[in-house]
Amino acid sequence: MASCSSYRKYEIRKRDPEPKRCALLVIDMQNYFASMANPILPNLNATIDLCRHASMPVIFTRHSHRNLDDHSMLAEWWSGDLILDGTPDAQLMAALHRKPGEDMVVEKNTYSAFRKSGLEEKLVEMGIKEVIVTGVMTNLCCETNAREAFVRGFRVFFSTDATATSDEELHDATLKNMAYGFAYLLDSHTLKQALTH
Repeated sequence: MASCSSYRKYEIRKRDPEPKRCALLVIDMQNYFASMANPILPNLNATIDLCRHASMPVIFTRHSHRNLDDHSMLAEWWSGDLILDGTPDAQLMAALHRKPGEDMVVEKNTYSAFRKSGLEEKLVEMGIKEVIVTGVMTNLCCETNAREAFVRGFRVFFSTDATATSDEELHDATLKNMAYGFAYLLDSHTLKQALTH
């Protein structure tokens, strides 16, 4: 597991989110990823709580496959190791500060939550212009969704301490790349300062 908040060396630009125009994306915090997700839960739940307090929509994604044929390239890439819908691995983690029935959950079967999901349209309908990306895995689904949001015209903020992946080098490489071309970096502490000043 790798997540870190020592991202200042990558930071090129600084900006604070605008709560009235911003949504929090919580990517794939499912039982399947518990080993890497558990260590960031305190920071992620703090981020969720801060965003809720600022009246931001909190949107969760859930990655799963209906069957072994519903996989695009992922089965080939990951040697058939898929998260099958209806299994405990596919469920969102119980320890998340989630409001079932209130929070939107976007179902996806690839890295992107924007693909054939209606997410972009829903964000536009809500008047959202910015997203904060959190969750797992930093370098796969989180990075993909940050890039997808950016190219669709959303301002992107990328959490450094509420994202995680399997390897510190991969985590850091994503942070460096996000800061260079796609997103403003923040952590749960800087977010708190931004939302409470």
